[in-house]
Amino acid sequence: MPDEMRQLKQLKMESIMRTRTAGLFTVTVLAFFGMPAFAQVPDPGLTVTKLKDNIYMAEGGGGASTIIIGQNGVIVVDAKNRPPDGKQLVDEVGKLTNKPITTVILTHSDPDHVRGLGGFPKGLNLTVIAHENDKKEIEKDLAAGGLQSPPKEYLPNKIITQMRESITVEGVKMTLIHIAPAHTSGDLAVYFPDYKLVASGDLIGDGDPTIHLFKNGSSEGWIKFVSALVDLDADTYVRGHAGAGTREQVRQSLANAEAKRARIADLVKQGKSLDDIKQAFGEPLKSANRFQTFTETTYEELTRK
Repeated sequence: MPDEMRQLKQLKMESIMRTRTAGLFTVTVLAFFGMPAFAQVPDPGLTVTKLKDNIYMAEGGGGASTIIIGQNGVIVVDAKNRPPDGKQLVDEVGKLTNKPITTVILTHSDPDHVRGLGGFPKGLNLTVIAHENDKKEIEKDLAAGGLQSPPKEYLPNKIITQMRESITVEGVKMTLIHIAPAHTSGDLAVYFPDYKLVASGDLIGDGDPTIHLFKNGSSEGWIKFVSALVDLDADTYVRGHAGAGTREQVRQSLANAEAKRARIADLVKQGKSLDDIKQAFGEPLKSANRFQTFTETTYEELTRK
């Protein structure tokens, strides 16, 4: 009997371990593909950095968020990846001030910038600001099942349709900017002139731009958009996944992208294939990136019929 009991105990432990391993695998796969993992495990922690008086950057849990403490309430730019990450963001705001979050601005529709809205407290009288194309992308995803989007009750309710719109929220002056489709069709950058700061979302990183052609992004539009951001009287840029950057860093990213796009265009005119062009840049023929590279999307953009 003791041997039988030990065997039963061992089998039970093995079953538990298989279940745990399978669960972890499922959550990892779902998270990688941008699907709402049912095990709501939050990011290990957000890193909050003070950038200016009353302005903070929160990294982790998705794209970087900008926190602006206004006269009577708080403005947040981008809401993190999943509800637990959004809740952590709300909690971090609560450590900075007892003023409520009244306004959320979305820089684009990628899930790691919008789905965290589901973790904001229910019943908040939130103004959610986004470009009209951003709202269309969110609505399209919701109609298809909503795997990439926040709950429908957090749909944008203040829509930007102009290239530039200057508003004041909670005593904070800002200009909402959409020059052209770039990273996506609905990109929106936020310029705070009194602070010389720009929240750019994924428009700006620390390497080649990422262009989502499946969301009607454009390398040509990206260059126009970022050129306009460089021309602003700003010294700090909150980048989607590269921390805070300087104007000179953004200018260099722009120059690199312009030069690379011009080179790709020249090679396309010479009749070079995509593999030829990748080899010219010393890039692997098969990319391990989750999304298409700048070379791939620019080539596809330039060779469309």
